Amino acid sequence: MTAPSDLADRLGLAPGARAVIINADDFGMCHAANAAIVDLLAAGRIDSTTVMVPCAWSPEALAFAASRTDLDIGVHLVLTSEWSRYRWRPLTGTESTLVDRAGFFPVDVASVERTASDDDVATEIAAQLQAALDAGVDVTHLDNHMGSVYGLVTGRDFLRTVFELAARNGLPFRLPRSTDGVGDDAGLQAKLDEAAAAADAAGVEIIDRLWSHPFELRGEGTTDEETYEQVRDGFIALLRAVPAGVTEIYLHPMVDDDELRAAVDFGAAKRGYELRLLGDPAVLQAIEDEALVRIGWRDLRELQRRADR
Repeated sequence: MTAPSDLADRLGLAPGARAVIINADDFGMCHAANAAIVDLLAAGRIDSTTVMVPCAWSPEALAFAASRTDLDIGVHLVLTSEWSRYRWRPLTGTESTLVDRAGFFPVDVASVERTASDDDVATEIAAQLQAALDAGVDVTHLDNHMGSVYGLVTGRDFLRTVFELAARNGLPFRLPRSTDGVGDDAGLQAKLDEAAAAADAAGVEIIDRLWSHPFELRGEGTTDEETYEQVRDGFIALLRAVPAGVTEIYLHPMVDDDELRAAVDFGAAKRGYELRLLGDPAVLQAIEDEALVRIGWRDLRELQRRADR
C-alpha cells in the first residue's frame, strides 16, 4: 500500500485519518439521476456530486445547485456520450473534432483520445465550467466523465489542459495519486506519478486514491445476476478497506424507473441499487464502525485557494 500524501495533514485531519469523499457522478444526466442525487444530498448520504452540463436534464440540476450553494457540487467534464438511445452534444457546436458522424460526443474514450484536438477540448471544457458558473453554481471541483481526459486507452491525455482550467478557477480536480485498491499496474502508476507532478506544479489539489465498485451489475440478465445484498456487501467491503489518507468513492445513484430504463442500455438496476445502498443501515453502520472521516471537495478548494493568496 502506497503511503498517502500530506493532504490529510494539510486539511487539519488527525494523524492516520481515513478520510472519504462519497461522490455521486452524473447529476443532470436525466431526471432519474437528479431525483436520486437531490434526496441524497439533502439527507447527507453523499458528500458531493458533479453535473454533466451538456445533458438535457442539466438545467434542473444547475438550478438546484444554484439554490444550494452550501452543498459541494462540481462539474463533471464531458467528452463522451455512451448510450445508444439517449445522447448529448458539445456546448461549443458540432463543427469540431469532438463529435462523431451523428454530431454527438463519441461513445467511447478511445475515439476522444485519437481524434479530439487539444484546442477543441480546452474550449469545450471551459464552456462547460462557465455554463455552471453563469447559472449561479458555486462550483467546488472538477472531475471527468468516463475518464476521457486521463489517457487510459491510447496514452494520449488532456490533463495539462484540465489543470490549466482548474488552476485558473481555483478548483481541485479528481485525480488519484495512487493505483492502490485498483490494481498494481506499474505503467499506470508511472503515468499517475507524472500527472500528479503536473497537478502539483499547477497548484491543483488532487486526492490520494479514487475507488468505486463495478459499473455493471454482474451477470445482468442471467440467472446468476448479482443481488442487491451482494452489491451492498461488496460496497461495505470496499468501505472497510479504505486506508489512511483521502479517498474519493464515486457511485452513480439513480431512481430505477421507466425514464432511466429508456435512456440507458444496461445497468438501470445497478443504479437503483446504488441509491438504495447509500441509505442502507448496514452501510451507514460500516462507515461509523470504521471511523471514516467524511469530508467534501470544498475543503480541498479552500486549501487550494489559500495557497494561491
